[in-house]
Amino acid sequence: MDELTQIRSYSTQQIDQKSQELKELSFQIWSHPETCYNETHAHEVLTSFLEKEGFVVERNFIHQTGFRATFGTSNGVNVCVICEYDALPEIGHACGHNLIAECGVAAGIAIKAALEKAPNKHGKVTILGTPAEEGGGGKLKMIEAGVFDDIHVALMAHPCPHNIPRPPLLAKQEVQITFTGKPAHAAAFPWQGVNALDAAVMCYQAISVMRQQFKPTWRVHGIFTNGGVKPSIIPDKAELQYYLRAPTVLELEELKSKFEGCVQGSALLAGCQVSYKYDTGYLDLVTNQHLASLYEKHATAQGLVFTTDKSVEQNESASGDIGNVSQVIPTIQPGYSIYTSESNHTRGFREAAGSDRAHLATLTQAKILALTALDLIFDDNDKTLQAIQEEFKATFGSR
Repeated sequence: MDELTQIRSYSTQQIDQKSQELKELSFQIWSHPETCYNETHAHEVLTSFLEKEGFVVERNFIHQTGFRATFGTSNGVNVCVICEYDALPEIGHACGHNLIAECGVAAGIAIKAALEKAPNKHGKVTILGTPAEEGGGGKLKMIEAGVFDDIHVALMAHPCPHNIPRPPLLAKQEVQITFTGKPAHAAAFPWQGVNALDAAVMCYQAISVMRQQFKPTWRVHGIFTNGGVKPSIIPDKAELQYYLRAPTVLELEELKSKFEGCVQGSALLAGCQVSYKYDTGYLDLVTNQHLASLYEKHATAQGLVFTTDKSVEQNESASGDIGNVSQVIPTIQPGYSIYTSESNHTRGFREAAGSDRAHLATLTQAKILALTALDLIFDDNDKTLQAIQEEFKATFGSR
């Protein structure tokens, strides 16, 4: 066994040796769910853990609940492993972000161990704590602040029902719609009012009818967030919140055009005024194929079997601000099975995310990400990194 093989083996052994501590870390986050930008407990336990492990930790980094933990030198490859740790309202860690945090920390520990074992090897690992993925766009502000400017690649793994090395994450925009009418007594003088709720209901129905003209890969889903204050008052304000998703930003613009026609037409029919506001949006994930191939090599060696059913990949498509990162630096975010048939964003998936099987699957993912990173760090002629960067430049141009 050559020296680098020994170092790789040593690095992954560190994950096994810290299995119980990592499990407790994940449970601490899973059992204390916190929504976007409120992740104070998760921030505390993660940063304290990483400080204990010898990383240089910057707390309250960019965001109050963001952090950056680093180890190594700046004159080599800087690999970033990303942690997420926010939960969903009411249903907690039903997207398994406690596991994403555990995976990022475990992979970082393994990479650090390898760098320590090979002290003459230049390289750096950055563990980035990114809050507010579930609608808050925490990574977007980090991009704007230049956090990724000195990072060469970004790695993250996301739990789901199946092993999917190159998941198709969709571009997404949230939109808030407000219809404004005129109040009146609903029994005595209803003709004096202009019913904003009627406009919102027609809008919802129009969008549902329009689905016949939506492409199969488009996703549109919404809720009523305000339907009036009392049945005896004609509602003068009604509000909807929608998520729009499509495979690319260009397709998303096409979808928005159809969507806006439904919004404006409903306001016209009800005689209301309407305003709508989009957020900055999540971009589609552009998986770096060279980087994904490295991941697949190590995943296969670890015994993972990937789904070959394209319909499964399509059905499990979602969105995330990791897509924005992927259009700034080469990135992968494989999906990995935690041995449940329950889909993400359900109470069943939340329970699975707190299980022993999910913990063990996450440790395997951490090993795979660490070994993928070490392929870059231990590549003396940088040919692997060069191929990754050339692919990125061919896709996006020089940035």
